[in-house]
Amino acid sequence: MKGRIFSGIQPTHGIHLGNYLGALRNWVRLQDGYECVFCIVDLHALTLLRDAGAMRRNVREVAAAIIASGVDPERSTLFVQSHAPEHAQLAWVLQCVTPLGWLNRMTQFKEKAGKNRENAPAGLYTYPVLQAADILLYKATHVPVGEDQKQHIELARDIAGAFNRRFDTDLFPLPEPMIQAEAARVMSLRDGTRKMSKSDPSDMTRINLVDDRETIAQKIRKAKSDSVMGVSYDPASRPEASNLLQIYAALADMGQGEAVARFKDASFADFKADLADLTAARLGPITERMRALMAEPERIDAVLADGAERARASAAPVLAEAYEAVGFR
Repeated sequence: MKGRIFSGIQPTHGIHLGNYLGALRNWVRLQDGYECVFCIVDLHALTLLRDAGAMRRNVREVAAAIIASGVDPERSTLFVQSHAPEHAQLAWVLQCVTPLGWLNRMTQFKEKAGKNRENAPAGLYTYPVLQAADILLYKATHVPVGEDQKQHIELARDIAGAFNRRFDTDLFPLPEPMIQAEAARVMSLRDGTRKMSKSDPSDMTRINLVDDRETIAQKIRKAKSDSVMGVSYDPASRPEASNLLQIYAALADMGQGEAVARFKDASFADFKADLADLTAARLGPITERMRALMAEPERIDAVLADGAERARASAAPVLAEAYEAVGFR
């Protein structure tokens, strides 16, 4: 094994194509070379989701999507964040060594809080420290992230270093960001300059893993395009066309250049039809398995309970070391 991976996904809404191409598919591949710890980060989701019933449903749906995509709970540790209280316990310790100025520099708080910053929950401001605790609690060596999340891994490294220096220890290794491929960044079907998002109010902006073939075809057919003849890759001047082309290349496991060559003389209608067929073919088996798993919630709960037990077996000794370092024990 090349090291230990930690990665998490929020259960705020349903799982979509961007989550699959940007995270889940890569998680499946990482199992072959790394010891993997995968977490459904419901503590993070609490900063945005305030509906207990939706939280429970979403956690099960996300778990079903992860397993249906090919993550093997027997090879990898899969669990729910709140089921391992060590995450919150270590987060408080790390908050006490994190300067306020470091959090002030985090750009995602400003984006998520928007103009209503004064009324944003404190957890939204401090969640990068919890994210650092998630990673450091398992002494992860690598964290797969998109370019937009690299700042959070740099903060986790800073916090690990600050803790080690403050308490004269080498407890926490400095995790390395594992930047995902460009094709993993999937944009909205209605706005090629914005990421495909679970929180977008319009369901037509994304392809959900539970969508059937007809729904997928309709969403791709109605996806925003432009009046330029042919299909080409130019994110600056043709963001929507480039996004659809990038999705095709990712699903077909081919380079962007090869996808451009295939469709350079095609009409947009023909290209969208091919993309819809490919998307439905790739996601169909995942959707079918997801639905089967979601029909047996007790089976999902058993998998997550087992994962939590394994996660805590790894996390508890690290928390004990941290408590010993600061003088709690």
